[in-house]
Amino acid sequence: MADSNSIKIFSPATVANVACGFDILGFALDHPGDEIQVRLKDAPGITVLNQTKDTVFPADVNKNTAVVSLQAYLAHLGSEQGFEIIFTKKIKPGSGIGSSSASAAASVFAVNELLGNPLSKENLVQFAMQGEKAACGVAHADNVAPALLGGFVLVRSYSPLDIISIPYPAELYCTIIHPQIEVKTEDARKILRQGISLKDAVKQWGNVGGLIAGLMKGDYALIGRSLEDAIIEPIRSILIPGYDAVKEAALKAGALGCCISGSGPSMFALSRSQEEANQIASAMKKAFTRYEIDNIDYVSKVNSQGPKVI
Repeated sequence: MADSNSIKIFSPATVANVACGFDILGFALDHPGDEIQVRLKDAPGITVLNQTKDTVFPADVNKNTAVVSLQAYLAHLGSEQGFEIIFTKKIKPGSGIGSSSASAAASVFAVNELLGNPLSKENLVQFAMQGEKAACGVAHADNVAPALLGGFVLVRSYSPLDIISIPYPAELYCTIIHPQIEVKTEDARKILRQGISLKDAVKQWGNVGGLIAGLMKGDYALIGRSLEDAIIEPIRSILIPGYDAVKEAALKAGALGCCISGSGPSMFALSRSQEEANQIASAMKKAFTRYEIDNIDYVSKVNSQGPKVI
């Protein structure tokens, strides 16, 4: 529970890109998520405590996404208030489900709550993006926007920043399979082509429009047809051993679609019910096991709230 000097926050994992929507589409998950506690300090400055086993934070605190985001937020307010941030990370860094964005979103959300909510959650996104820039070199919002706002989010424009929440079917479920290998977002960006063909661009635009229309109409067939990535998946999938076989297993088990979550190595699949999502998880795990790759799975509804006080 929050008091006047301390607050504890749950911050959700997120799926970014959502197949065809590189850097512009994302959605939040109910499970997993990080927990952070933020306390007011008498002295200025931000200190960080890590209560997470097997997770090493950057030695330079100014490369910590939560700290960078919070510094940007406090600079905007002109505040010199000091804070202590205590992390319990349950989203593994480098997993492709928004570990860095969960930290960035949690810190600005928590402090905004402690300070009496001077800014809306929509206005917090710009500061959380600075944490993402520290993590991977690019201030993208397709993780931090859904982490803060919940649900499906479209980043229509970055300049100026224009973020739109997209209605979606309430019964939509997501299966995440996380092979126990690490793919850093910064590295995954370096292998991308800097140019694309007009043919691929037209195909991708059609899929983005189709996915948004499918979500808003509750048209599962259209959602499934649109969960196709003509540009990023063919390149990044080579970083994930067994990718094609695992995707095929998900689709055969009833997934509407399956693709890379964020920059990987996690993969996500959407489905119409928890029962289907569990069946898909079993099929994907079985496929990865053939490649002797340890993996963790999550089954979750789409998180409609974003961060919450716990």
